[in-house]
Amino acid sequence: MPVFGICLGHQLLAQALGFSTYKLKFGHRGANHPVKDLRTGVVEITTQNHGFAVKDEAVGGAQITHVNLNDGTVEGVAAPERFAFSVQYHPESSPGPHDSLHLFDRFRDEIARFKKAGA
Repeated sequence: MPVFGICLGHQLLAQALGFSTYKLKFGHRGANHPVKDLRTGVVEITTQNHGFAVKDEAVGGAQITHVNLNDGTVEGVAAPERFAFSVQYHPESSPGPHDSLHLFDRFRDEIARFKKAGA
């Protein structure tokens, strides 16, 4: 089943895929956090509210997709063969930056890909 993890869902998906998490010294709070999508090179302005992060490490079958440009922490992971991806920040945040709303289109596309694959 397709999965789109947000914030704690990102941390849980990452752990399920084999990543580790750790407590941040100060956490990420508020709006205007720049996050880079490593696949496209696009930088999005995000809203965040978390005190833990996913450790930057190699995990089989999964990839790091987004990084925080302020401190280099992992902001997104994906496991395409499992129809799963996640982001640490809040694309659903309102009011707030809307740079990341496209992720919901991506999730819809993952659902269609899952149905097509007959998984």
